[in-house]
Amino acid sequence: MGSSASIRPDIPKEQRYLMVALPLSAFALVWAYWTSLTEMAWRWSHDPQYAHGYLVPGFAAALLWLRRDRLAAGRFEPSWYGVPVLAIGIGLRLVGAYFHYVWLDAVSFLPCLAGLWLLVGGKTAWRWGWPAVAFLGFMVPLPYGFSLTLAGPLQRLATIASTFFLQTLGMPAVADGNVILLNEIEVNVVEACSGLRMLVVFFAFATAVALIVKRPLWVKLLLVASAVPIALLVNVLRITATGVLYELVNGQVAKLVFHDLAGWLMMPIALLILGLELQFLKRLVISSHRPLATGR
Repeated sequence: MGSSASIRPDIPKEQRYLMVALPLSAFALVWAYWTSLTEMAWRWSHDPQYAHGYLVPGFAAALLWLRRDRLAAGRFEPSWYGVPVLAIGIGLRLVGAYFHYVWLDAVSFLPCLAGLWLLVGGKTAWRWGWPAVAFLGFMVPLPYGFSLTLAGPLQRLATIASTFFLQTLGMPAVADGNVILLNEIEVNVVEACSGLRMLVVFFAFATAVALIVKRPLWVKLLLVASAVPIALLVNVLRITATGVLYELVNGQVAKLVFHDLAGWLMMPIALLILGLELQFLKRLVISSHRPLATGR
């Protein structure tokens, strides 16, 4: 009678190769980018706009686990397609280092990771892991100049939309620059109220939902695209609720809600709207495989 070791099937050669090559490549990449990664982690800790950065690598790992069925779809073998992708990443990092452009150095991590992934595992590994690699882009903070450019128009949009909502509710609201005049009260829509923080965080959450749910591609794309108007709407509702409280209650309650309660409620409300959108889209399209009822 043979031993149990001879009965147990061996791990396929391709999986053994991947189990060794991928961790080694990942270790080498993390070692090369250690300074950039620690700078990103410092930004996650000190900038509330990017506090979700700590969750991004964990969700990327969860995506790999959820898509593990793709591992049986083919053979793992090195692919030379990874060389030009890796070269692009290295080139971006060299340019970022030469011009002292920190963002370019940080973002070069993604093509380097994608190139190594292709180089080590080939097309099969890429089909398995590309969503996880792409999602890691949400851990890279936006360039400061780009954030500053976006904040101004978003701040103005939040002011105008909130003023319109307050006027619709019958309140004497007037927009003066980025200030909402409400009788004797001035509601300042400062840069922190522009909604950019909510937009960045919720866009990452909406993309995560789109990657997880089992829906057609057009539904996934619509979910991601809808993250922008939903995030802006929730921010406008926050400012509008503050103006209503200023008018109907008092400034102390309004400030408490605006800075504390509303800040906590924005994300759950946005996720609720996203869930309602999913349910609406589910009922909007009837499957062609569903049998039709026939009368007698």
